[in-house]
Amino acid sequence: MPDPAPYSVAFVASESEIPESLWTACFTPQQEGRWWCRLIEHAGVERQFHIFYAVLREGDRPVGIAPLFTMDLPLEFLVPDWLVPRLAFLGRMLPALSQPRILFVGSPCADEGAIGLLPEVDRRAAMLALQQALEAELLRHGAMMVLWKDFPPSYEADFAWLAGRVGLFRMTSFPGAVIDLPTGRHEDYLAAMKRSRRHNLRRKLKESAKHFDAVVEVVQRPDAATLDEIYALFAATRARAETSFEELDRRFFERCCDEPRAHFLLLRERASGSLAAFMLCFDLGGTVINKYIGLDYARPREWFLLFRLIDAAVIWSLGRGARVFQSGQTGYSAKLEQGHRLVALTSYGKNRNRLFHMIARAVAARVSWSTLDKDLAEYVKAHPGAG
Repeated sequence: MPDPAPYSVAFVASESEIPESLWTACFTPQQEGRWWCRLIEHAGVERQFHIFYAVLREGDRPVGIAPLFTMDLPLEFLVPDWLVPRLAFLGRMLPALSQPRILFVGSPCADEGAIGLLPEVDRRAAMLALQQALEAELLRHGAMMVLWKDFPPSYEADFAWLAGRVGLFRMTSFPGAVIDLPTGRHEDYLAAMKRSRRHNLRRKLKESAKHFDAVVEVVQRPDAATLDEIYALFAATRARAETSFEELDRRFFERCCDEPRAHFLLLRERASGSLAAFMLCFDLGGTVINKYIGLDYARPREWFLLFRLIDAAVIWSLGRGARVFQSGQTGYSAKLEQGHRLVALTSYGKNRNRLFHMIARAVAARVSWSTLDKDLAEYVKAHPGAG
């Protein structure tokens, strides 16, 4: 049994129950902090996620915030596809195993996991206190597992320490994708690519321009008709996705219209005015997050819509002064062709049942980028040791 941690933990039901001053002190403007939690709380996701928060205290003084949520997660999100049939027999004997309820550390739909702490707080001690408090909460929420979801490399050493204290298993997650824009110049962004990629990208953009005369619009409060177009493209694109963690309805996009950081980048066909593609971006001041996209797959392939969309978004981000363009965890092939680098993300978990924990640890040890996604598997072949 690990030693008691020096911090205590209290749970609250809403971001509004936590003082603004603590949010500001614990999360940087470039993180998905209070603004994101406020947006997602009111975006119609309550049937999929139960959202709440941990407030860490040192004595009577609040010193940290951890966004949390529970959800019933189908087995295919936790294990590689080839393992799903092999574990199906366990799901038939133990239905809770086929779609376990999990208590996540992190915010739904956020690009990376994070906890917010005051600068003087001992992060390892805070993580230990939080893990111990969450393990005590599992039964109350009907959950089987604590899972720290999609944490970046900056947490790696702390999780190695925590795993040694409480027995967490480590599992490779889908990586993030980032374009670095250090000089603020589009020409330098292109020049930083491998020659072959730069040539192929320019060829596709040139070919697209021959067939698709695009008008680029960026709006923050689209009218109802435009929002209908946006959501229709989002829903059609999401239906084609092989991996889709969250289910979002039109209310999410309605809420985004009230968020000052949210911008809808639209590609319209000039002649007809019809919407061919969109991207929902969040400008965090120096960092732009590409959160969701929609493409009209009925358009000709030679339009290369995804390439035009990302290029337009990079140009817009540069115009906003961004030095980082962050693109999430799917569609790796096109992103790699357009100069994204991959950012390793890792999840860490503990099941309250010892047998299930041993199974989860064994399964997690066999998860890699190659098992998660066919595009990532091709990337690993070309870059041995990645993932």
